[in-house]
Amino acid sequence: LSVALRCFVFIVLSYLQIFRAVLRVPSEQGRHKAFSTCLPHLAVISMFASTAVVAYLKPPSISSPSLDLLVTVLYSVVPPAVNPLIYSMRNKELK
Repeated sequence: LSVALRCFVFIVLSYLQIFRAVLRVPSEQGRHKAFSTCLPHLAVISMFASTAVVAYLKPPSISSPSLDLLVTVLYSVVPPAVNPLIYSMRNKELK
């Protein structure tokens, strides 16, 4: 838990620094390009982290084999499966 918390704090602090730097970019087009690069990565990280929180921090009182299977699938299959879709959103041909 300590290692995971440190990683999460590091990611949040890194993104705060990135957003501060991007907001100082003088051109609107440059800011848009920087945000379009960072936001898909942030979406994938947040999806992975949220499913991990549900998988590992749910109370044992609501644990059932079917719920555990569902959470496992959400945690291990959904983020990697959606990853190419999120990153391809930047592709103009797909839009």
